[in-house]
Amino acid sequence: MGIAMTARVTVEEVERVAELAHLELKPEETPAMLRDLNAILDYVAQLNELDTKGVTPLAQVSELRDGAGVCVLRADVVQPSLDRAAVMQQAPETDGVFFKVPKVIER
Repeated sequence: MGIAMTARVTVEEVERVAELAHLELKPEETPAMLRDLNAILDYVAQLNELDTKGVTPLAQVSELRDGAGVCVLRADVVQPSLDRAAVMQQAPETDGVFFKVPKVIER
């Protein structure tokens, strides 16, 4: 099922979005990014075709309830996590407690 989009992302727009996101796209990556962004917009156009009459808009997913009014989200239960020491051993840079990452925002 192909839904035609009225607006298409251009190469110039891909380059501008990459610039705003501080991404360095190689010239050979641009066509794939262009294709992927247009595919996303095509999918959104398909979603816009759905009949949503009678569907109550949600402000947030915590409003989701089943037919009996019971919240359909999983219980918020503490579960074991990764061992910090084991994870820090794999980190390229760490102070032993936190990951060290390069500064990316210069403004």
